[in-house]
Amino acid sequence: MEQFRNIGIIGRLDSVTVVETLRKLHAYLIDRNYQVILEENTSTMLPGHGLQVASSKLLGEICDLVIVVGGDGSMLGAARNLAKSKVPILGVNRGRLGFLTDIRPDELEDRLTEVLNGKYIEESRFLLDANVRRNGQSLGFGTALNDVVLHPGRSTRMIGFDLYIEGEFVYSQRSDGLIVSTPTGSTAYALSAGGPIMHPKLDAIVLVPMYPHTLSSRPIVVDGSSEIKIVVGAVGSNFPHVGCDGQTDISCAPGDTIYITRRPFKVRLIHPTSHNFYAACREKLGWASEIAAS
Repeated sequence: MEQFRNIGIIGRLDSVTVVETLRKLHAYLIDRNYQVILEENTSTMLPGHGLQVASSKLLGEICDLVIVVGGDGSMLGAARNLAKSKVPILGVNRGRLGFLTDIRPDELEDRLTEVLNGKYIEESRFLLDANVRRNGQSLGFGTALNDVVLHPGRSTRMIGFDLYIEGEFVYSQRSDGLIVSTPTGSTAYALSAGGPIMHPKLDAIVLVPMYPHTLSSRPIVVDGSSEIKIVVGAVGSNFPHVGCDGQTDISCAPGDTIYITRRPFKVRLIHPTSHNFYAACREKLGWASEIAAS
């Protein structure tokens, strides 16, 4: 197990509860003589902290561990910035579901002590790159840990598009769009649209249609290394958008092509030893914990 000495902290902005946890985390680490580096925006929430400050990307170069305090959205942003540096990331949940930020604030010190003593579970999650091209020229680029989504933006019109997987034509469809999700994102937006839950260890991508204008369209699961190409219909389509994790948005036009591929760098996530994917599903999704006695 790695020895963590230089620890970066990223917090969700504009949250009183996050500030409370940041103060507790700061005191815990300083009392134990760890070198603490605050992400530059996070530092504004702790006036007078007296700590080193760095950009989120620089944290990956100078830290042995980065702790994210917030919700899954905060973790998604940190993951995209830190994946290339291969620094492990630990999440403290100050959001709602918390599939990625799985340490509760009330157990912060106990769980953090375990992790810093080398008792933790590590896993890798892959990301997706999305490249929108027009007439052979790149129009926009984005990265996603959860999903890449073709959606109508503010329009209420359906989108016409053609789907290709590994260069092979799959179908033409008219719908509200398409969700291209990693296993990490299968418990997020894709789940709401009727997609399957995929175990995080799977090397697979799921494509989930959004309100397709047909009764026979279903989610498709493909190999994680597949190249996915979406061609926006040149006739009768509106001007859709491509979103990455709901945090990056690229405007498209009829005839544009979206290429989606697996990113070469994976995110390293750290979990307490008590972490269990199925237990998280039971808790977050309201699954029954046991069969009721007859």
